Amino acid sequence: MTGLNLDKRKYIIGLVAILIVIVYLLRLLSLQIMSDDYKRNADSNAFLKKIQYPARGLIMDRKGRLLVYNEPAYNIMVIMQEQLGVDTLDFCNTVGITKEQYIERMAEIKDSKKNLGYSRFTPQLFMSQIPAKEFSVFQEKLFKFKGFYVEKRAIRHYATTCAAHVLGDVAEVSQLDVDSDEYYRPGDYIGKLGVEKSYEKDLRGVKGMKIMLRDVHGRIKGHYQDGQFDRVPEPGRNLTLGLDRDLQALGERLMRGKLGSIVAIDPQTGEVLCMVSSPTFDPHLLSGPDRGKNYQKLYANPMKPLLNRAIMGQYPPGSTFKTSQGLTFLQEGIINTHTAYPCYHGFRYGRLHVGCHGHASPAALAYAIQTSCNSYFCWGFYHMMQAKRKYGTVNNAMNRWKDYMVSMGFGYRLGVDLPGEKRGMIPNAEYYDKHYRGSWNGLTVISDAIGQGEVALTPLQIANLCATIANRGYYYIPHVVRSVEGRPTDTTYTRKHYTMVEEKYYNYIVDGMRRAVLGGTCKGANLPGLDVCGKTGTAQNRGRDHSVFIGFAPMNNPRIAISVYVENGGFGAHFAVPIGAVMIEQYLNGHLSPSGEKRAAAFASRTIGYGTRQR
Repeated sequence: MTGLNLDKRKYIIGLVAILIVIVYLLRLLSLQIMSDDYKRNADSNAFLKKIQYPARGLIMDRKGRLLVYNEPAYNIMVIMQEQLGVDTLDFCNTVGITKEQYIERMAEIKDSKKNLGYSRFTPQLFMSQIPAKEFSVFQEKLFKFKGFYVEKRAIRHYATTCAAHVLGDVAEVSQLDVDSDEYYRPGDYIGKLGVEKSYEKDLRGVKGMKIMLRDVHGRIKGHYQDGQFDRVPEPGRNLTLGLDRDLQALGERLMRGKLGSIVAIDPQTGEVLCMVSSPTFDPHLLSGPDRGKNYQKLYANPMKPLLNRAIMGQYPPGSTFKTSQGLTFLQEGIINTHTAYPCYHGFRYGRLHVGCHGHASPAALAYAIQTSCNSYFCWGFYHMMQAKRKYGTVNNAMNRWKDYMVSMGFGYRLGVDLPGEKRGMIPNAEYYDKHYRGSWNGLTVISDAIGQGEVALTPLQIANLCATIANRGYYYIPHVVRSVEGRPTDTTYTRKHYTMVEEKYYNYIVDGMRRAVLGGTCKGANLPGLDVCGKTGTAQNRGRDHSVFIGFAPMNNPRIAISVYVENGGFGAHFAVPIGAVMIEQYLNGHLSPSGEKRAAAFASRTIGYGTRQR
């Protein structure tokens, strides 16, 4: 019995030993093959991999003048495994922080919830975007702070204070950015707004890498295999915008103290010549280490300076919309060029009355555009909605009307190469069926005919309407980037988009717009020798009306189409027309005449009191 028990014990002890060996083997397999933790830790002891960041692409205006470039800056990195024996007080005094801030930052770095993928063997960002002047003091004492390293970076710098909404900004990546694109790691920078965001992959370039060999004490001994595996960074591509820097600066000057937008387009290419959103801000505020603090201040401002009203503001277009109505009625055969409608201070049908200012009556199409007659377009819209022989029902007529509006670039995003564009609003029959529970007709929604009611457009869409008229029936998708260095032109922006209206009908609208400048509501835009065509708009609002203008010039072979929208500016002729005229003169002549400069100075100094209302 005793021998039998000893034999059993021997087998049990042997089995336990075998199991221990198997466990160790599995663990070694896990460390060396299944997981890269062991390799990474071993590599981090032998190598120091220094990422070489590429220069971010430059941004220039249409004449090749710099708008955005790079200035040197530095990040302070720390490897926790090596961060030993540092004089904390000396370090804090050198970089200009308190001991409490030092402790707090170290805790944030080590917090795996805030710093996902944290490893004590890899470089972690301690401080970012330190300007070169401030960094020089730290550089002299760097040898005293073991475990801390320097990473050369760059800060975006702006040649002027203009075009903040178009240019955008660069900021530190979020965890979502890191998770969604393997190019980034914590501490990297990414475009957050404007073209910096929409052209991020072109601007950022390709990172390089230096692999340095370290001895057992962590001292750098040189390049691994003489730099055979090093990679040189590839700089980002430069962007050339369609913007004219002088025109943009003038537009921002004219809109000072006002809410609204100016958008100018080259009709022949779709390039955006200027995109002003007011109020604006100095783009330098969103660059450098104070970006977060400045962003919060701008975000809290009740005038909403961060809002790009040119593509995000959704407004009633007012009488500028009448041009699209005249085109639709002509193409659908609702009117012809000689059709005249009565206007005795407005459109009247039963108890319904849509007011209008005094002018000769009855009016034909060209004269209705010249004088901005409300009655004319209300009658045309009503007759289209009631044309049962042609459409069968008012629902079919309404949807046919919407098809025309969509073909002109309304109701959906145009597709400009900037983030955040809104679609505006063009109602259809389904919308009104729901809103009025199926009980509505052309009179119920008559305000649509004059750019009121449920109709809402962005200033970009209004400018694009003007460009389409200038081209007599087609447009290019508006875009702010003219070219990307080393990349072929995107065909998205070189294809013509035709509306549902034939070219011949556009000539009648152009005739009316030219008359409006020569002797109608746009007389303030009559610039000698430039053959300006225009249309005013006075968009109704809960408070004071909005002032609106569209115009293009020259009438034949047009080079600029513009929309001006001044919130609460009153009649279109009060603010929008003179501002538009000054902008057209600047672009076509390359400078302002003495009288133009005088007008510019006058309107730059005129402000509208908005108080602190939320917009």
